[in-house]
Amino acid sequence: MNKRIRMIVPVPVPEAALAAFASQIPEHLLRPDISVEFACAARGGATLDSSYEGTIADAFCLEAGARAEAEGFHAVCVNSMSDSGVAALRSRLSIPVVGTAQATYLLACQLGRRFSIISMWDRWRWLYEKVLVEQGLGDRLASIRSIGVRPDTAELLAGKEDSVFPLLLDAARAAVEEDGADVLILGSTTMHQSHVFLKDRLAVPVLNPGLVAFKTCEMLLDLDLAHSKRRYPSPERTADGIFQGR
Repeated sequence: MNKRIRMIVPVPVPEAALAAFASQIPEHLLRPDISVEFACAARGGATLDSSYEGTIADAFCLEAGARAEAEGFHAVCVNSMSDSGVAALRSRLSIPVVGTAQATYLLACQLGRRFSIISMWDRWRWLYEKVLVEQGLGDRLASIRSIGVRPDTAELLAGKEDSVFPLLLDAARAAVEEDGADVLILGSTTMHQSHVFLKDRLAVPVLNPGLVAFKTCEMLLDLDLAHSKRRYPSPERTADGIFQGR
């Protein structure tokens, strides 16, 4: 039986942007027995620039994940380094739930002693620190380096290669040479278009978080594993209708 994975973008984006998010998974890494579909939160902010937008994203990722399980998907992934709503989704759902940041940080810990996050702007620092604290990984972080460019959740990095990619490369080199990073992590799934450019020019592993999360979903499905309900107990009753005003 073919398995289906729903990738949830935690902010509303245009259809063209969803296609750009979907392109983070190269054709040669797709399997005939597993399909992946991207969807965005029904409502919310724009750039996850604050805890305020993050809390809204938590709620609407929960709604999107519950809908995915009801539609017969076999796993869901929050396709963002915010891991929006992941704990609530694991409580609500019985199918595997993957948080992109958690999966990527833990893989980085297997590949090196310390990792750095290369980010577009400082206003995402709060979401990195949130997940790092939750996972107890603060001592594995070498640095968070930002290039000070406002992210574009509609076009992503398309058309910005000449202006943005060199800045990302400079930040990545500084993270390795000055901060002691053994592994580098792209700070957003919106940055995936820069992955090959950076990987080909750096001597340390560079992790593309959306792809790491997708492959983590595949692994959980292959191994027939999901989160522990001892850690994420199901609610006594659900109230999913609240999202439709019921």
